[in-house]
Amino acid sequence: MFSKILIANRGEIAVRIIRACKEMGIATVAVYSTADREAFHVALADQAVCIGGPEATESYLNESQIISAALMTGAQAIHPGYGFLSENAHFAGLCRENGIVFIGPDPESMEKFADKAILKELVDDAGLPVIPGTEAVPTLAEAITLANKIGYPVMLKACSGGGGRGIRLIRSDEELTRAFPEATQEAVTAFGDGALYLEKYIFPARHIELQILADEQGHVVCLGERDCSLQRRNQKLLEETPSPAVSDKQRAKMIRLVTRAAKKIGYVGAGTMEFLYDAKGSFWFMEMNLRLQVEHCVTEMLTSVDIVKWQIRIAAGIPLDFDQEQVRLTGSSMECRINARGIGRLNMLHVPGGLNVRFDTCLIQGMTMSPYYDSLMGKLVVYAGSREEALRKMRAALCELVIDGIPSNVNEQLKIVEDERFTSGNYDLTFLGNK
Repeated sequence: MFSKILIANRGEIAVRIIRACKEMGIATVAVYSTADREAFHVALADQAVCIGGPEATESYLNESQIISAALMTGAQAIHPGYGFLSENAHFAGLCRENGIVFIGPDPESMEKFADKAILKELVDDAGLPVIPGTEAVPTLAEAITLANKIGYPVMLKACSGGGGRGIRLIRSDEELTRAFPEATQEAVTAFGDGALYLEKYIFPARHIELQILADEQGHVVCLGERDCSLQRRNQKLLEETPSPAVSDKQRAKMIRLVTRAAKKIGYVGAGTMEFLYDAKGSFWFMEMNLRLQVEHCVTEMLTSVDIVKWQIRIAAGIPLDFDQEQVRLTGSSMECRINARGIGRLNMLHVPGGLNVRFDTCLIQGMTMSPYYDSLMGKLVVYAGSREEALRKMRAALCELVIDGIPSNVNEQLKIVEDERFTSGNYDLTFLGNK
């Protein structure tokens, strides 16, 4: 097991990883930008190194500075969290060149699986149903030809996309003509790669993802599914597990399929296979995330499996010590993402309590919300023996949560969990106008 890990991230996920390391007896190194000098994760870690200015390109995306910090502090491994460098094959390779373990897939796997066309071919061969689509389309003319072959409407997506960015719904040649250059530029800006591809638009649909853990010895377990259909502009707001739309029979079938597919493609680490679930009850594979998901904690609450600790163990070569039959999928867990709606100074913070109530956050009283990074302030998560009880618990927790001084979306989340469409479980991706 590693004796020291550097966390190449910030905010609530850096805090989450540091806490897991402390519980495992592992020393931690935080890295921070000049804007995050007083941040909670900096205070919580055993050591902290400033790696650059406030812009992410100067700090949290600065590969050489992060590697230097790891070498200087004697860190044996780097945990990238999510976002930033978490799915960057070049950075993973740089870690290996410097004798540092990257806690995630190896560079070769990341390169291979990052190509969505290759990945879809692999999982199709492994027996997963794949959404009809294309490989990367180099020109607008080719895109128009292929879109007409697939049939409108289609989704125009960035090949290196993630986090809901670089996605457009296209209904005609005219819309595609306007959107193609815009989407190319957006993809270059966001991901450094302007390549785009087309995919058949499945409508109406729910966004269902299945969490897996796979070790180096070839063992794979699936920790059930998450329903991530509550989205605005392709950004997730609320997740729950299990999905109220998925039957026990369907769940068992999908668990068999994704574990078999993960074994066949040789995946190692924590990963998530994402699907669209249509009105006829069919699953369609979209993509695979090769990292820790923001919403991992809702699965942890349901299963009592610490995904972050298992990421670290797997990276250290330790095999899984449980099998699929031992995974608990009873009860119900929900997560509300608490986002800032502007900048401000936190005057008062009151975190809700009670049995099976969890608030993963980077907030500390007196801090100022930075304009440089993501607006996520924390994740409010509850678990109960039934979905009805989990709903009541989440309402109570949202009502108790106080974040004074920084505008937030707490009231919006309260309206969602009180909406009849959500309480009934009868919702899809159009709930918040996410078309």
